Amino acid sequence: MAVKIRLKRMGSKKKPFYRIVVADSRSPRDGRIIEKVGTYNPVVVPAEVKIDEDLALQWLSKGAQPSDTVRNLLSQEGIMKKFHESKMSK
Repeated sequence: MAVKIRLKRMGSKKKPFYRIVVADSRSPRDGRIIEKVGTYNPVVVPAEVKIDEDLALQWLSKGAQPSDTVRNLLSQEGIMKKFHESKMSK
């Protein structure tokens, strides 16, 4: 099973709000998820990002592939750097 960390759109029309979720890559964008990792709200200035760092690192270590947008959000939060450092120290 290919697992992805990606965004799930929530909110109303013209007011998007996203959940950062772990899901099977074959499920639809707003379909069934495995676990919720965080939230992303691009409407407020500056954009609000809340990510459970431990869960994200756990799923990355299990082989979950982040989407491009989620990879950028994880990089901004410094989680990708911690993941690469832990991978290099092994």
